Amino acid sequence: MAKVAVIIDDLFEDSEYTEPVDAFEEAGHDVMNVGLHQGEHVEGKSKGISVEIDEEVSGASEDEFDALFIPGGYSPDRLRSHPDAVNFVKGFMQKGKPVFAICHGPQLLITAGLLSGKKVTGWKSIKQDIKNAGAEFLDQPVVEDGNLITSRSPADIPLFNQACLKELNRLGRA
Repeated sequence: MAKVAVIIDDLFEDSEYTEPVDAFEEAGHDVMNVGLHQGEHVEGKSKGISVEIDEEVSGASEDEFDALFIPGGYSPDRLRSHPDAVNFVKGFMQKGKPVFAICHGPQLLITAGLLSGKKVTGWKSIKQDIKNAGAEFLDQPVVEDGNLITSRSPADIPLFNQACLKELNRLGRA
């Protein structure tokens, strides 16, 4: 089965973390939370869900993982100011590994300079940012473009999970 890195910090959108992670784990995939400080607990913005950081991003490598998941909320905006987090995300995209981003997740991809020429969706407030990064914004529940799968909001999680699991299951058979 696939090993998925979840890059996360405080104020993530609770359901955008819990529902995909639960779906990944229920399907037998391994999930590891990667953040700024190993052992630290980060808190969700809506329901105060606490997530422990398994591995510090400064020591993490995309080579350890099969895919990357970026939940939304304020977490991606907080992480984009940390070069180690940006470089971690770049590694996945540059190696063609699957990257799953929901809601505000594309903010990390924008900062990493990775969206030019891509088809992407995300939360409506970052639509212009996505366009300014050179991507084509599509107002759809899920957009798949190469190794990148993006989604707009918690309302789209069932379809987002379905697309991500299809990709993870493909990896598991490879």
